[in-house]
Amino acid sequence: MSWAGPLGALIGLGLGLLEYRLMSAVVIGALQRTDRSETEAEKDDYERRIRILRAVLVVMTIGLMPTLGFVIGRALFG
Repeated sequence: MSWAGPLGALIGLGLGLLEYRLMSAVVIGALQRTDRSETEAEKDDYERRIRILRAVLVVMTIGLMPTLGFVIGRALFG
C-alpha cells in the first residue's frame, strides 16, 4: 500500500486550513469594515452574504485541497 495519496491529502488539508484562515481573515474582515448598511434588514442581508462567502471558501479550500493533495500524491509518488 502506498502512503503517497493519504499523505498528500493530509498535507492538502493542512494547507487548506491555513489558506482558509488567511483568506477569510483578509476578505471577510475587509467586507465587514466596508459595510454601509443603514437599516437592520440591509445589515442582515449583508451578513447572510458573508456567511455564504464563508461557506464557499470552506468548500474551496478545506474541501478541495485534500482531494487535490491526494491526486497529486498518487500521481507523482504512488
